[in-house]
Amino acid sequence: MKATLVAFVSLAALTVQTSPAAAADVCGRQVGGDILAKYIETGSETGPLGCPTTDEEISPDGRGRYNHFAGGSIYWTPERGAHPVWGAIRGKWEAMGWEKSRLGYPVGDELTNADGAGKRQQFEGGTLYWPPLPGAHPVWGRVGELWGQFGWEGGYFGYPTSDEIPTPETKGIMQSFSGRNAVLWWSPGFDQGDTNHPVCKSECVGYTSVTNTEWVKRTEIARAIKDGQIGGNVDISVIPTAEGFDNADTSYDRLWDQSFSQAPYPDRWLTAEQGSSLYKQLACHARYSIDLGGGPQGGNSWDLEGWAPDVSWDYAMNPLLVWTHLCNWYEPA
Repeated sequence: MKATLVAFVSLAALTVQTSPAAAADVCGRQVGGDILAKYIETGSETGPLGCPTTDEEISPDGRGRYNHFAGGSIYWTPERGAHPVWGAIRGKWEAMGWEKSRLGYPVGDELTNADGAGKRQQFEGGTLYWPPLPGAHPVWGRVGELWGQFGWEGGYFGYPTSDEIPTPETKGIMQSFSGRNAVLWWSPGFDQGDTNHPVCKSECVGYTSVTNTEWVKRTEIARAIKDGQIGGNVDISVIPTAEGFDNADTSYDRLWDQSFSQAPYPDRWLTAEQGSSLYKQLACHARYSIDLGGGPQGGNSWDLEGWAPDVSWDYAMNPLLVWTHLCNWYEPA
């Protein structure tokens, strides 16, 4: 059988510009054109694909062609060429609806990630990632863009551990990742009421990390979409523990470190002056979150506005002024 395939190598080389073309009989099935060339490149029937289990077929949408094999599939379109899809990535793509799904057709072969452990494959509508953990998951859209800003699978958030999940309360989606107990999310904007994230009155993205330190339960960071880009205002919500409400004002540095021990501090999004303002807002909340019965003053979260200007420590912490700005200031008094 190998001799039969070798005899068709020159024929495949002549026909890679169009598909279908003259086909080879491989394990009793017809494989031709670019699909045959890619099949030979992967090692033919002794490679990971093994023998074909179908002849070359026209895709249901009429746009491409494919062969299924014992170990995967090869899909071809005139725009994207021929690419094998196998393993958990193929299984996920199949479960999503093959080329009829939002992913569309593959645009490249499977690649090994920089960590040497995971795999990824790019499709027309997004990328499927297979981590060294069970399951493959697509990453795309605004969540994929946000994930990429923090270093993809080699960055803060690691690999996706779920598909996108609808969040009806925000009209958006969320997706879990392996690093830092993180959830990344997107919303087109929603009527929030007493929201922790005023930037989400219009389209926004963000991430939430469960911190579970002595003083902080979790931290949420949101950023507005501006001019079609992740580039608008930033706000941060720190949700303290009961111990945090009582004692976090004993060390503002320690509180700050705990707030960003899992949720990465978005220094790439903020100036030094904005960071100074955020630090003073957090200190102010910790100092003046007094429980007078019925819950702490200011609610159950400490909300920090990245666009608030930097102010003096006296303005931020003076007990005679704090009830005028409530630890969230736009302009100094």
